[in-house]
Amino acid sequence: MKKSPRSEIPRKAVYRLSVYLRCLQRLKQNGLRTVSSEALARAAGVKSTQLRKDLTYFGQFGTRGLGYDVEQLAQMITDTLGTNSLQPVILVGVGNLGSALLSYRGFEQEGFGIIGAFDLEPAKVKRGRGGPPLHGMEKLFEIIRAARVKMAIITVPAAAAQAVANQLVAAGVTGILNFAPIVLHVPEDVTVNSVNLAIELENLSYFIQT
Repeated sequence: MKKSPRSEIPRKAVYRLSVYLRCLQRLKQNGLRTVSSEALARAAGVKSTQLRKDLTYFGQFGTRGLGYDVEQLAQMITDTLGTNSLQPVILVGVGNLGSALLSYRGFEQEGFGIIGAFDLEPAKVKRGRGGPPLHGMEKLFEIIRAARVKMAIITVPAAAAQAVANQLVAAGVTGILNFAPIVLHVPEDVTVNSVNLAIELENLSYFIQT
């Protein structure tokens, strides 16, 4: 039933798997043990044909007339996404956005633990109590290597983002969530997901015009 799906699944399908997982988690919380492809697709906002196609990456499973086992499917997606154990993550750039992300307590529930934050001038950062330790940039390489960190969040200004990305890649990071409004240039074996809030708002602006 296993097909070593990690390298075969297209990027857009990986995103949909994350959506399916959250739907399955809600079903588990409501005590449901099985779900049909139609019901799960409806909850995820996709067509049932798309959902069934996405799930073929796991091989053939499910019972005709009964649907998918919620617990089994959730576990398979979790294993594929690599979140069955807590993933260490670091954050670089503790300004307003970085501080807001550090104060969010939902990351660990989703399988991600921010183990450290880094800033060019850590002494000037104002933070409340709690949260991960704050370091200067000179500690970046050492902590990434020591904790075997593979994922990082960039929340620095655009002018500094590429230099930060270069440092992260050199230290061994292979997955970057980029909030800086700039396209990062990284090696082919490094994955960057960029979140540009202005672009998202522009997209919404187009669709609300009458």
